[in-house]
Amino acid sequence: MSSRQVEAKDVVQETDKQQKSDLYNQYVKSVTPKHNSTVNLINAFWVGGLICVLGQWLMNLFLSMNLDKKTAGYYEILVLVLLSVILTALNIYPKIAKFGGAGTLVPITGFANSVASAAIEFQTEGQVFGIGCKIFNICGPVILYGIVVSWVLGLLYWILKMSGALG
Repeated sequence: MSSRQVEAKDVVQETDKQQKSDLYNQYVKSVTPKHNSTVNLINAFWVGGLICVLGQWLMNLFLSMNLDKKTAGYYEILVLVLLSVILTALNIYPKIAKFGGAGTLVPITGFANSVASAAIEFQTEGQVFGIGCKIFNICGPVILYGIVVSWVLGLLYWILKMSGALG
């Protein structure tokens, strides 16, 4: 082959790669869902708000049963976690999360959903290597960083207390 033929072949191959890349980019653009940030923000706001209203209603319910505030708070958390796990198991919470977006990440319910969904997803792998290991994919980092941040803040507090910066 002559050098012109080699150059022409390279140009054709480069053009073919560019066309494939352009076609792929067009395909990705056509199947990628379009999001309206304003609608997502509004949905997150009212879905998260409803979860918080449910939490407050539960707190008021338990307080009306003559429980002290601390005990009522424990029962509230227990019921919210239970509801989140049940709704996750029934595949309802993921649908709410898809609609409400970040509004469903209210800490206690979002965390319970994440842990429960990992347990449900990997239950076919067995009790130990499925549920037992995969459930820590979510709660392990939360526990780790919670402990590390608590230690760092405790150390900072101790240093400030010892230096007299905190009375």
